[in-house]
Amino acid sequence: MEEYNALINILKDELVPAMGCTEPIALAYCASLCAKVLDEEVIQVKACVSGNIIKNVKSVIVPNTGGLKGIEASIAAGICAGDSDLVLEVISKVDEQGRTRMREFLKRDCIEVTPFKTREALDIKIECIGEHHCSTVRISQSHTHVVLIERDGSILFEDHTKEKKKKSDYSILSVEKIVEFANEVKIEDVKEVLERQIRYNMRIAEEGLKNSYGANVGKLLLDIYGDDVKIKARAYAAAGSDARMSGCEMPVIINSGSGNQGMTASLPVIIYAKEMKASEELLYRSLVVSNLITIHLKSGIGRLSAYCGAVSAGCGAGCGIAYLNGGNYELIAHTLVNAIAIASGIVCDGAKPSCASKIAVAVDAGIIGYYMAIKGQEFKDGEGLVIKGVENTIRNISRLSSKGMKKTDQEIIDMMCKC
Repeated sequence: MEEYNALINILKDELVPAMGCTEPIALAYCASLCAKVLDEEVIQVKACVSGNIIKNVKSVIVPNTGGLKGIEASIAAGICAGDSDLVLEVISKVDEQGRTRMREFLKRDCIEVTPFKTREALDIKIECIGEHHCSTVRISQSHTHVVLIERDGSILFEDHTKEKKKKSDYSILSVEKIVEFANEVKIEDVKEVLERQIRYNMRIAEEGLKNSYGANVGKLLLDIYGDDVKIKARAYAAAGSDARMSGCEMPVIINSGSGNQGMTASLPVIIYAKEMKASEELLYRSLVVSNLITIHLKSGIGRLSAYCGAVSAGCGAGCGIAYLNGGNYELIAHTLVNAIAIASGIVCDGAKPSCASKIAVAVDAGIIGYYMAIKGQEFKDGEGLVIKGVENTIRNISRLSSKGMKKTDQEIIDMMCKC
């Protein structure tokens, strides 16, 4: 029962709403909380941000800002119009007056941004300075994990624990346990969180297909290749990203700290279920598989790295589709290994419109991995990063991304900072 409850809590912890790309929103949340602690007009801001924050904020439009991009815009949005009580929906209620305050604040050129020398991939420290007081807030390890709050040099809150230790033990995750859990879970225990994921993520995907966002990757897929379910699965996931990366103000349900991952893990499974006219219960169980496998893969990689998170979510989607079609543990394990072998070389070069195309490729890898598995085809032990046993292959990917690609990550950040 303890393990059962832990898996329920993992889903509830990870599948939460967020408006806009989560790195700019984390900045806005941190800035909004810092301004609230200051409790007077902000005259100057000093921000220290890790390289991966720079990478993921540089090119993505911050929603509800009138098309603004970048670190300064994210900070200004949080200070001038944010509500820190809404956490990852911190700027969901911005009105035109708030946008005017943002523009005026940015004109003052009072935000100083410097790289953060830190071991954490996700690290933000913001200091707000007023006429009489100053305040500091630091967020580290995950997008909402506040580790420090200070006012006038006095510590109001400090947390030295690792973010993962505050939640359920993710080490219990394995592909076999995930499939067993999906078979046995009481639907009423997961229905609310998964129904919300279906509703939110389908809505933004439909918006992405209806209107023009970014490079319109989702619309292009349908226009060029038609509406076969294998294309629609890719197109809906890509269209959600098209909209989200280009400033759409609709919230999404994230997975492992990322809206793109949340959409990639869910939308292909939903589209396949609709095509098959699958029962609501089977769809929920299939989403349990896709979401938890995505979380399992990401827990060894970390929130941010040079390894594209859409790959993990695309693998999760392939496994969810396999389960939807009656796949057992062995088939799902083969699907996962196949998908990893196909797409594990995609790098993350920040949040931006091209994320939609990477999502389309990642979902395609998941689908190919599934169809290979049902035909009895698989990549085998010793072929590249594939090693006997699905958990061993997952560990190889974790090692590749968390250790092997650290230098790659820094090179990507250095190149992006020179643009």
